[in-house]
Amino acid sequence: MAKGAFLPCSFFERDPLDCARDLIGTELIWEKCSGVVVEAEAYLTLNDEACHTFTRPSTRAFVERNDPGAIYIYFNYGVHWMLNLLVKGDERSGLILIRALEPRRGVQLMKKRRGLDDVRRLCSGPGKLTQALDITDRHHEKSICAGTRHYLLPRVNADVRVVVDPRVGISRSKDLPWRFTLARSEFVSRPVRIGRT
Repeated sequence: MAKGAFLPCSFFERDPLDCARDLIGTELIWEKCSGVVVEAEAYLTLNDEACHTFTRPSTRAFVERNDPGAIYIYFNYGVHWMLNLLVKGDERSGLILIRALEPRRGVQLMKKRRGLDDVRRLCSGPGKLTQALDITDRHHEKSICAGTRHYLLPRVNADVRVVVDPRVGISRSKDLPWRFTLARSEFVSRPVRIGRT
């Protein structure tokens, strides 16, 4: 991978909400597979009841010891691995959950791993995309900005339209408009509830 072609760690050195918005339209490269990020959610490490740092000392320790761009993996309800990226800004830090991708490369391999043919359903949810890309806890605490086997490419289209609405699948702090999706994407996990650009 050519140096400078992937998103550097400095991309993750800012406010988590701005970073989550700007992740929409980037391309996640994961070994033989890739997909455009079409949905992401921001979680703040302080005063956000839905963030793991609110109740888990181990997550607070992860934030303390890792640099921006570190990968945070957790097992959700004992069923699915979840892919998150660490963001550290001047004023506040957070974790960004990658919720959905539009598959681009390695589609046949994703179909085999997921056991289905519908491309729109391969990565249309955080647990689906980790299964499709074979993401597990072995990737925990690696860096997304190392530019080796797991990295992000910048947006190809600068005119990406991002829709903002409340986060989904949580019971606390659920009305905060910190879910970011690619407008009119057929690959998001759930339809937009109350959208604004």
